[in-house]
Amino acid sequence: MQTPFIQNHQFNFIQKQADFLLKTLRSVVDRKVLETVRYTVGTNAVGSFNELTPDEKELLEQLSTYDTPHDVQLYMNQLEEYLIPFPEVSAKQIQKLFPKAKKLKLPDLESMDYAHTTYLRWIDIATSRLFIVYPHEGKFLGIEGRITATNKKGYCMFCHRHQELGFFNVKMKGHSADNFASIGQYVCMDNKACNDSITDITMLEKFLFSTVK
Repeated sequence: MQTPFIQNHQFNFIQKQADFLLKTLRSVVDRKVLETVRYTVGTNAVGSFNELTPDEKELLEQLSTYDTPHDVQLYMNQLEEYLIPFPEVSAKQIQKLFPKAKKLKLPDLESMDYAHTTYLRWIDIATSRLFIVYPHEGKFLGIEGRITATNKKGYCMFCHRHQELGFFNVKMKGHSADNFASIGQYVCMDNKACNDSITDITMLEKFLFSTVK
């Protein structure tokens, strides 16, 4: 069995590099340009990791060697074996993260695609609340807030893709028990689309961690 070393957002980033390579192969005939793109694609894939073993680095650099959509797809399928899945989480664990949420509506954990999940999120339509569960330092962080559909498309703060947006507003404790503040951002309304698009967790973590200070 292969040792997983690729997180979902890194896999999405590599997929973007693969798409860029295929687009170039279809539209560019200049050999120098092609070689430059190949070098860039391989360098970008490797650069999305802080540490790699020699074998892992070699595997990522292979992306730049393919010439057809079929070969690239086979390569991406191979990379699936190296995905680090989202840590399995139970309904009981989730309920403990949101003790104030009465009659908490849980996501369908059995059908969840753990391999392609960067952060677990679901919307309770009845209460217009977005719930987020995020793994951090061996524990789970739970964030909830009201989400209001904008009925407009724009750039999601978390995945930076042009998606249908909602305004996500999270209340935070202030300097005293009776003092509250709030923080809000525009994020995807589509849970799966956001996880399928996210290529960098910097802004996601910045937002999540700021809500628990």
